[in-house]
Amino acid sequence: MAYQDLREFVQALGKAGELKRIKVEVDPILEISEIADRVSKSGGPALLFESVKNSSIPVLINAFGSSRRMQMALGVKSLEDISRRIRDLLTMKPPEGILDKLMMLPLLAEVGSFFPKRVNDGPAHEVILQDQFSLLDLPILQCWPQDGGRTITFPVVFSRDPNTGKRNCGMYRMQVYDERTTAMHWQIHKQGAEHFRRASKEAASKVRMDVAVAIGTDPAVTFSAIAPLPPDLDEMLFAGFLRSKPVEMMRCKTVDLEVPANAEITLEGYVDLNERRTEGPFGDHTGFYSLPDEYPVFHVSCMTHRKNPIYSTTLVGPPPMEDCYMGRAVERIFLPLMQLQLPEITDVHLPFEGIFHNLMLISIRKVYPGHARKVMNAIWSLGQAMCTKCIVVVDDDVDVQNVREVVWKALNNIDPERDIQFVMGPIDSLDHASRLPNYGSKMGIDATRKWPGEGFQRPWPDELRMDPGIKAMVDAKWDKLGLK
Repeated sequence: MAYQDLREFVQALGKAGELKRIKVEVDPILEISEIADRVSKSGGPALLFESVKNSSIPVLINAFGSSRRMQMALGVKSLEDISRRIRDLLTMKPPEGILDKLMMLPLLAEVGSFFPKRVNDGPAHEVILQDQFSLLDLPILQCWPQDGGRTITFPVVFSRDPNTGKRNCGMYRMQVYDERTTAMHWQIHKQGAEHFRRASKEAASKVRMDVAVAIGTDPAVTFSAIAPLPPDLDEMLFAGFLRSKPVEMMRCKTVDLEVPANAEITLEGYVDLNERRTEGPFGDHTGFYSLPDEYPVFHVSCMTHRKNPIYSTTLVGPPPMEDCYMGRAVERIFLPLMQLQLPEITDVHLPFEGIFHNLMLISIRKVYPGHARKVMNAIWSLGQAMCTKCIVVVDDDVDVQNVREVVWKALNNIDPERDIQFVMGPIDSLDHASRLPNYGSKMGIDATRKWPGEGFQRPWPDELRMDPGIKAMVDAKWDKLGLK
């Protein structure tokens, strides 16, 4: 189902027993984080804090923090349902006759319905504040003790390519400096940072870049903001695909951008192309503090919100946490796109402990010597996957979703000197161990069975497997044996 807005999703979570409403007063400075951390690590529900110190606005957190809630957010019974829809689109063949064309009409009509729809007004503009407002009126969390300040952690940030005019939507944390300014954490590899760089080249004629931020969007929009899409693909089009219904967008009041019409809260403003300020430290999804660095500054000129808005936020830190389940959804949903470029891939897994960019497990149909190394190098050339620190490639009979099996097979299959390769290249900005910011080494492990064509002349042993007849015989006797 497509949720009209965040409120519908909250209602659905409540009906499904996936939401806990908290009426006891809590402090957005550290206390909500400690509660959310305990709940998320114990597999607990989404939380709606209805009494937040120094704010009249309730706080929603951990809304995506389980496999079931992630499926509910995207309106599916299984994430594989979305993968299949993507695979169907990717494998669609040109019609060969009139019957084929007629059969394609419903699919083409559906694709046409994904495009965002412009509306003149919406609930996000029920309250418009251009003079008397403060960011500090929002229940923005300070997540961890050494954080540089309170930080907006679930912002859907809109900017426009100054060269092409195309929209980008991403999720970049925003540390609050004061009542009207925040940092804009545009990491160097992100599309928002690219827009900033392109705009800066024109700084002689323009010193400001418009930015709009939506907080508390419907779940498909929120998820689309983190999706690793190609740079020129509109995230709101992808959100429409996920919802099977267009996202309604409306023009901002003070900047030349559009925001989702049903957002709970929106912030309008600009970044000064000549201004940077220290942001951080910040307790990050790595489980460590990301270090202070210089980032652009977002100046808020207008704040709008719905009547009685909900402030949506998240907490990141040592896994497992809410973002792990969002990362798992990315893994499953975007596998067909990876397979489009690398059809030999049978499956991919990003273990929670690898925090998205530290470890990728890949199974392949190996058909020629050096095939695993080809796949490693291809992964290091794909979008955000270029920052993957460690890649382990196994044969297609290994279940990469079973980490224990991967570790067992990989450690049995490798000769470390022969099968491990190191390369230099881009590294995730949050990696505190790389020799330089954003640049360091990456490791690939070829854990496939080795072939004579790869210089392996010894016989490769068979894996231990019991005779099927014996297994069937024992199955028939199992209950009589009195064993559990």
